[in-house]
Amino acid sequence: QVQLVESGGGLVQAGDSLRLSCAVSGGSVSTLPMGWYRLRPGKEREFVAALGWNPERDYYSDPVNGRFAMSKDVARNLVYLQMNGLRPEDTAIYYCAADLRARGKTWHVNYWGQGTQVTVSS
Repeated sequence: QVQLVESGGGLVQAGDSLRLSCAVSGGSVSTLPMGWYRLRPGKEREFVAALGWNPERDYYSDPVNGRFAMSKDVARNLVYLQMNGLRPEDTAIYYCAADLRARGKTWHVNYWGQGTQVTVSS
């Protein structure tokens, strides 16, 4: 069973940067399509970013495009979400996601992390 353990969340100021980490066990980031979702207050869970296709590509939602970036460390079996230029509206619980499968223009997620809180103050 794939398990995901997240870290890196916290309280930051607007304009600051933060890097979230996701440690993967039971699978390899070299073969698992990975992603990040978030749950903002008063909103439904939304897609943020995805990485790992054939050919390898990354994808970002419009609100974070140009500010966030995914990466992976295959040797350590880690995936990251680098978040730059954070805004108060980025405040959310961020969830690591693994084994994304194509569903039309989006993905079905087979494995979820526990979530990590990111709070951005103005």
